Amino acid sequence: MEYSSCIKLNDLPNEILMIILKNLHTIDVLYSLVGVDKRLNAFVNDSIFTKYLTLMSSSPTGLSYSFTDKILDRFCDEILPEIHHKIEWLNVAPPSIERILVSTNYPNLHGLGLYDLSSDTAMDLFTDGSFFIRIFKNQILSLVINIKKYKEPIRAFEDINKFIFTQIFTMFSNLQYLDFDPSFNNCHILSFGASPPNVFSCTLSKLNVMIDTYSDCLYLLDGRFNQLHTFYVTIRDFSHWVPATINNEKKLLNLKCFSLKHTTYLTVYNQFLVPLLHRMSNLEELSLFFLNHNGAFIDGDNLAKNTIGHMTKLNKFAFDIRTIISFVKLLNLPSYKEFQNTFRHFEKIQIISCIDYFQKASECYCHMYSYPYTLKYYKDITNNFTRGLFECVREISLFDERPFEHEFFLEIARSFPFLEKLILHNREPQMYYGQQWPIIEYPHLTQLDLVRTHHSYVEQFLNNTKMSLLNNIYLYVNYHGLQIVCNPYKLLSRRIIKHSLLREALQRTHSSHNMIVSYSKPRVIIEVEPVRLPVIKIDPYKYNQMSSAEKQRLMQHAPFQHEPQYLSRNQSSRTSYDSDKMN
Repeated sequence: MEYSSCIKLNDLPNEILMIILKNLHTIDVLYSLVGVDKRLNAFVNDSIFTKYLTLMSSSPTGLSYSFTDKILDRFCDEILPEIHHKIEWLNVAPPSIERILVSTNYPNLHGLGLYDLSSDTAMDLFTDGSFFIRIFKNQILSLVINIKKYKEPIRAFEDINKFIFTQIFTMFSNLQYLDFDPSFNNCHILSFGASPPNVFSCTLSKLNVMIDTYSDCLYLLDGRFNQLHTFYVTIRDFSHWVPATINNEKKLLNLKCFSLKHTTYLTVYNQFLVPLLHRMSNLEELSLFFLNHNGAFIDGDNLAKNTIGHMTKLNKFAFDIRTIISFVKLLNLPSYKEFQNTFRHFEKIQIISCIDYFQKASECYCHMYSYPYTLKYYKDITNNFTRGLFECVREISLFDERPFEHEFFLEIARSFPFLEKLILHNREPQMYYGQQWPIIEYPHLTQLDLVRTHHSYVEQFLNNTKMSLLNNIYLYVNYHGLQIVCNPYKLLSRRIIKHSLLREALQRTHSSHNMIVSYSKPRVIIEVEPVRLPVIKIDPYKYNQMSSAEKQRLMQHAPFQHEPQYLSRNQSSRTSYDSDKMN
C-alpha cells in the first residue's frame, strides 16, 4: 500500500488549520492565502488576521520581517481593498506610509502606529492640510508616534517635537490614547522649555510619553487633560530644580494608573515625587522605577508612608528602586535585617531587597524591587544578588568592589536565561583565577562590555574552557587586558578577535582610551572561535631571560603587535536607568 507524504491545507480540519495559521506571521498568511479559494479565504478574513496589521519590516515588539516591494504591491492593490472594512489598527513605517494609507478607505480604522519616522516625514504628516490629517483627523482614537531620525541641531528638534505634540491635540479632536516616543536617543526627547504649548483635551484618557524635565511632567498634569486616567512617563532630568510656579498640589482624582521611569538620577524625591504621589489618592495601579542618588534614604517605611498610606484603592504596585547615599549623609548604617524589616507593611507584595557598603566609594547602596521582575534590564548587580528567575530581563550590569568568582557567573546565567547584553565593572582580580570549573553557557548573549574590568574577567569570558558564547558577539574591551589574556605563550586555545579587525580597531581607538570597540559606530564584530595559533614551544623561564629584541622577533608570530595602552580611570562607577546606551 502506498501512502502520500503530501498533505494539503484544505485536507486539514478547521481546528488544526487555524492553529497552524495563528502561528504564522500575519503578512505571510494574508499574502499567501487571500483569494486562493473560498474556504481558505474565509479563514484569512477572520478578525484574528485582519483586525490588527503590521505592514513594515520590523514590528513594535522588535521582530523583523522581509516586507519587500512585491509584497507591498500585492497588499496595496489586492489585499487591503478586500479586507479594508475589517482593519481596526495599522502599524506602518516609511517609505510606504502614504501608499498604504491612501490605497483604500478604512472605515473602521481607529488605531494607528507610525514608526521610524524621520523629522522631515513627521513634519509632513502633521502639517495643516496634509493627506494624513485630511483623512484621519476625526477618525483616529489611538495614535503611536515613534520618531527616530534627526539631522537637525538640538534647538530645531526640540521645536519639531513640540510642534508635532501640539498638532496632535489640535487636529485629532477625538484622540483617547497617545504614545509619543520622539526617539530612543535621549537627546531627542520631548521638552516644552519655558513656554509649554497651549493644548487641552477632554477626550484623552491614556498618555505614554518620554519627556525631558520635571517641569514637563507637571505641565502635563496641571489639568489640561481632565479625563486622563492612565499616565506612563519617562523622565531624563537629573537636576536639583523643581519649578515653584507650577501647581503640584491639585488632586488628580481621575488618575487610576501611574508609571514613572527615570533614566538618570532622581535627585528631588522629596521635592518632586512625594508631593506628586500625594495628589493621586485614587490610584489603583502604581509603578516606580528610578535611582535615587544622595537624596532621601528610601526604605520600606518611607515607601509605605508616601504610597499605600495615601492610596486606599491601590491593588497593584510594581517598583524597582535603588538608593545610593554617602556614608557622610547616612550616619546610622542599617543592617540587611533592619532594611528588610521595613517592608512589613507590604503584605500582598513579594519584595526582594539587598544592601551593600562600598568602602572605597564611601557609599551605601540599597536596592529593593517587587517580584516577579518585569523590566528588561537589571542594573548594578553585586555579589549580594538574590537569586531568582528573571525571564523578562535582556540586559544587566554587574558592579562590585569585591571580585566576582566563577560560581557567581554561573548563577547569573541561571537567573537570566535570555540575557543579550552584559556590562561588567570590577577592578578586583578573581581569587580563584586559573582554576578549572564547569563551562557556563550564555546562549543569547550578543553584546559584552569588559572595558572597566580586571583582565581575569576577560579570561573568564573568552576562555572556551570556562564560558560558552555565541559565534558572533560585540565585544568592548581594554586592549591591555586583551593582550595579557590572549598571549599565545599562556594559552593554546582562545576566543579572540581576528588580527585584521583588531589592528583596524586599534587604529581607530588608539587616541580614545584605547577601547577595542567604542560605543559609536562602526562596531567590530568579535568572532568567537578557537584560534589555531602557530605551534610555539618555549619554557616560561627561558622566555623571561630573553632580550627585548629576541622577544620582539618572537612576537612577530603572535596576534598582537602593539604596545599595551591603559584605559583612563576617570570613569563613572555607576550605570543608570538608560537601557539604550549600547544600542
